[in-house]
Amino acid sequence: MAIVITGTTGKHVTSDKLKNFFYQHTEIDGFVYIGYPILPTRDGAYAIDALLISPQKGLVIFNLIEGKTCDGYEDIQDDAANKVESRLKSYKELVEKRKLCVDINVITYAPAIHKSIPIDDEYPLCTTDQELLDALSEINWEKSDYYTKVVSALQAISTIRKGRKKRAVENETSRGGKLRVLEESIANLDNDQSRAVIETVEGVQRIRGLAGSGKTIILALKAVYLHAQHPEWKIAVTFNTRSLKGQFKNLITTFYIEQTNEEPDWTNLHILNAWGASGNQERNGIYQRFCEKNGLDNYVYSEARRKFGNIDPFGSICEEALAVTPSPEQFYDAILVDEAQDFSSSFLRLCYEFLKPPKRLVYAYDELQNLRSQSLPSPEEIFGKNPDGSPKVQLTLSQEEAPQDIILKKCYRNSRPALVTAHALGFGIYRTTDDGTPSLIQMFEQNSLWRDIGYSIKSGSLEDGHHVVLERTKESSPKFLEAHSPIDDLIIFKSFSSKEEQDYWVANEIQKNIQQEELRPDDIVVINPDPLTTRHNVASIRSLLFQKDIASHTAGVDTDPDVFFLENNESVAFTGIYRAKGNEAAMVYIVNSESCYDTPRGIARIRNQLFTAITRSKAWVRVLGIGESMDKLIEEYQKIKEHNFTLDFTYPTQEERHNINIVNRDVSSGERTKIEMGNEQLASLIDKLKKQEIYKQDLDKKALSELLNLIGDNNA
Repeated sequence: MAIVITGTTGKHVTSDKLKNFFYQHTEIDGFVYIGYPILPTRDGAYAIDALLISPQKGLVIFNLIEGKTCDGYEDIQDDAANKVESRLKSYKELVEKRKLCVDINVITYAPAIHKSIPIDDEYPLCTTDQELLDALSEINWEKSDYYTKVVSALQAISTIRKGRKKRAVENETSRGGKLRVLEESIANLDNDQSRAVIETVEGVQRIRGLAGSGKTIILALKAVYLHAQHPEWKIAVTFNTRSLKGQFKNLITTFYIEQTNEEPDWTNLHILNAWGASGNQERNGIYQRFCEKNGLDNYVYSEARRKFGNIDPFGSICEEALAVTPSPEQFYDAILVDEAQDFSSSFLRLCYEFLKPPKRLVYAYDELQNLRSQSLPSPEEIFGKNPDGSPKVQLTLSQEEAPQDIILKKCYRNSRPALVTAHALGFGIYRTTDDGTPSLIQMFEQNSLWRDIGYSIKSGSLEDGHHVVLERTKESSPKFLEAHSPIDDLIIFKSFSSKEEQDYWVANEIQKNIQQEELRPDDIVVINPDPLTTRHNVASIRSLLFQKDIASHTAGVDTDPDVFFLENNESVAFTGIYRAKGNEAAMVYIVNSESCYDTPRGIARIRNQLFTAITRSKAWVRVLGIGESMDKLIEEYQKIKEHNFTLDFTYPTQEERHNINIVNRDVSSGERTKIEMGNEQLASLIDKLKKQEIYKQDLDKKALSELLNLIGDNNA
């Protein structure tokens, strides 16, 4: 059965009839694209009406006619075929000598023409579904081994997936050689990704997926596709991590030039931070622009924190901006939001209100980016209700329409062992107390989310209070991501007796990576999980690299805040965890990881730092640290290996999940002060009771009874 992917088209009636034809004729395999691909010409972007790429039929272009006139259709067929051939010939893997290895067929489909027209073998014109079926039955492709290469060329993302510049290697078995093969293997989008890029929802679209499932690339490609089809639209791409700005600009520029032979029109396509600041166009943000368009004063961070506190100052100022602007100016035609899990609902509502009808808002997020929460609220909760009480946004599921809710189960960055390790450590699946009792750190409120992110049940039952073993499938974690290296090379946990020993080891390994193993400096990222100590904690390793004539930089410190990798690619990136989010590298060194083992408060937060750091790696990861805490973290990892990288645990009940979240929750400085004061007062009371300075009988019986009941209810 062919998968139908519907993009933007002005030929709605004929497109719908063509889609229905392929829904009925399930014997035809492959992809059917409507309004795609977009091809570069001297006159700008040229969109193909529709196209079939099939292992049996090869490549078939459809010229769609809406009305009853077909004058000049032969010239249109020739023009479309020539443009597609020119595009495909630029891919040497599709050419033998001077001949394209793909036969290009063109069919004109004109169902509004009711009279029978003799089929011209050279220029077929079909007015009925039977004629279309007859025309397709005459086409057979004998070189189906080129199928995946053709799909890759049409999706035009191989240059993006393969990295920032051509990778030259001398030894195919070196890390550089393995990395080149790995990058070539992930050149194709999968079905869900293709639909997310091309299919446009006239309203809100939600994209959910793991780190490494392609969300950032999808949003960049979607922005390009919309910009090429509608150059007059005002389109914004926004995000939380500032270092993503450079990545988005590179992806969008590369893909747009590849699609159209032109630079994007940056006056209509905006890459913006979420917050932003006045006075500098490079620092513009969605919130700042919303305030300007609606005559509001926008807060800077220090002002927002003073007024609203440290918990969520950005969410609070977005809430205030909406409250004082009941009828905001509708400026953008489409807004695409990456890292939506980092924003409160008020920012997404601000984006929604900033849009012209039909409110084209696409927001992508990682279900596990904030492990403490079950997920973002539902769209019904986020966007509120209409005056009549109906929800402003309600996602619908339909196989025949552009999907409003897309779940990306497949991970194209992390190998199965690395991803399962990150999840197991993040949730504390194999963490135990001193007496060996299992001690989970956090858990999804909805157990169905495990299936949504690509796990299957190996044994047991995914129900409250039941034992379950979860595993990644070959569909959700492709085998080639781990087949290139032994598991003990994919992941290394290593403990050191001192920070100096750790730093020397890292510097020497990086030197070997570059000088012996054919990795480039920009293939390597060193992450210090605690963002507050990064600058100080990485200074020693950077100094050692300097002595070895290896350039390095600390992202956001030695570079513009919007830059993560340097343009010349000749520098090793050092970073804290927040700037690492949204970025990736082949070799990831996580230093000082002992800080992620345990903490009196907020263990979920530090384990999330480790989870996020591990999932930055697209090939190899080294988790390094010092002392006893690192040794205990290694013990936890050994249990993961012993369970063959599965998640083996008893799913906690609702009451147990509530207790887990309370015990391990992160707290603000104000909450911490209150907790410490309460503990001091309780300790003082106990001390006075022991010394008989006061007696049990002196205590208020009602207050004592309430205290005992509260303690009992919380299983303390």
